Amino acid sequence: MWATARVRPYETKRFRKHMTTQPSTIVQRLWNYCNVLRDDGISYGDYVEQLIYLLFLKMDEEQARDYGQESHIPAEYNWTSLKTLDGAELETHYRATLDALGKGQGLVATIFRKALNRIQDPAKLRRLVTLIEGQQWSGLNLDVKAEIYEGLLEKNAQDIKSGAGQYFTPRPLIRAIVEVMQPTPKEIICDPACGTGGFLTAAHDYVVEHYSTLSRAQQAHLRKRLVRGWEIVDNTARLCMMNLYLHGIRPDDNGALVTVGDSLLSKPGDEFSMVLTNPPFGKKSSVSIVTESGESKRESQTVERADFWKSTSNKQLNFVQHVKSMLAMHGRAAVVVPDNVLFEGGAGETIRRKLLHECDVHTLLRLPTGIFYAQGVKANALFFDRKPASEKPWTRHLWIYDLRTNVNLTLRKNPLTETTLADFIACYNPENRHERLPTWSEQTPEGRWRRYSYEELVARDKANLETSFGCATRGSTTAMRCWSRMRWPRPAWRTWRLRWSSAVKL
Repeated sequence: MWATARVRPYETKRFRKHMTTQPSTIVQRLWNYCNVLRDDGISYGDYVEQLIYLLFLKMDEEQARDYGQESHIPAEYNWTSLKTLDGAELETHYRATLDALGKGQGLVATIFRKALNRIQDPAKLRRLVTLIEGQQWSGLNLDVKAEIYEGLLEKNAQDIKSGAGQYFTPRPLIRAIVEVMQPTPKEIICDPACGTGGFLTAAHDYVVEHYSTLSRAQQAHLRKRLVRGWEIVDNTARLCMMNLYLHGIRPDDNGALVTVGDSLLSKPGDEFSMVLTNPPFGKKSSVSIVTESGESKRESQTVERADFWKSTSNKQLNFVQHVKSMLAMHGRAAVVVPDNVLFEGGAGETIRRKLLHECDVHTLLRLPTGIFYAQGVKANALFFDRKPASEKPWTRHLWIYDLRTNVNLTLRKNPLTETTLADFIACYNPENRHERLPTWSEQTPEGRWRRYSYEELVARDKANLETSFGCATRGSTTAMRCWSRMRWPRPAWRTWRLRWSSAVKL
């Protein structure tokens, strides 16, 4: 039996030093200096990028000096060679360091790939080096370092102008999905659109928290092979690799846990026991071209793959097919998808019918609006398992949890929290999802958890999976609204809705 104490097996006592500075304080200290650099036109994203380079160099030196670990950095480019310089000499050496470390393969090359110095003022670069030198980073507990870095990633995601929010999935949602998926130490977990690595680090942390007694081989698997990711954007892949590094996830010297490139281009050589992903927002795959007249335009790209059920330019539908193709037999997946995946006709209908037949599509979580940094996103979490070929459909029932109807969330005043998702986790019943009880019925219309049979789903127009049925507390104004919507003609319902604008907040 696995023990359940929350102990990291590969973390020795020397890493568990008492920390006098709270993570939030360190985050604020680092972030305050970003405001100084903003005067020089440096964006939040550029600032976090420079922090990654310098933090990695500093931590590599600390681990080699204080804990006897082998350094990843050549001596001529390490932290000591940088921190003693000043002025133009510092800037020149920093540029040379970024260029040299970005060559080759592996962890270091992925982090420093195409790295550029964005801090043009040598005096401000010197100040940032001094700021980082003043903190002992490797002595911090892994949880603390990861919390500090996650804080920086979230602040970066809040910068709407940079577009970084599209790579940042709300952490309460990630933790809830991982909680119901229950990854084990034997898994090989993949995220084909890993962004900043939220799903990968959460899955790793779940295994660490729930399985403390591991053999050396299992510990090595946990650090080096448990998770894999793909990310198409260099800068985002850099954020992800540093996130993994700070969580204690380290690949072999010549390996890289994150592949930089478009994962949709081809089926990977490996198959995975679990896929957790939130593919990028945007409905169509496209490429920028320049016409003969010199005008720039975007042209739709249709992904052609022999292992796909249907060729389409819809990026989200392609990712659903891609995830299915990546799964090992009986592998499990949780995919965040926009509403159009649930109802779009043509290729969408074909893919949904194939998915329902060839996989066990067992759970759909309808997410509320206002939880993503990208505005206006309506999303869902779709859970399914890959199954062997069969004449009979593998999907028997689809359980739908409606967390959208009458739920108003915002990023600042009323954000998504673990409490918001607690009832979904309980209804999902991860210990045995085959023993579930609905909370919705005609007698209890306020319930949010309902079961649909395969026959009901495929009988719908275009095998549409979109639905809403959850209501507020029975007898309240919003419950009356729900009752009226189910029974009144649509025009009357619209008129009635205008007169009653109250909504329920969880």
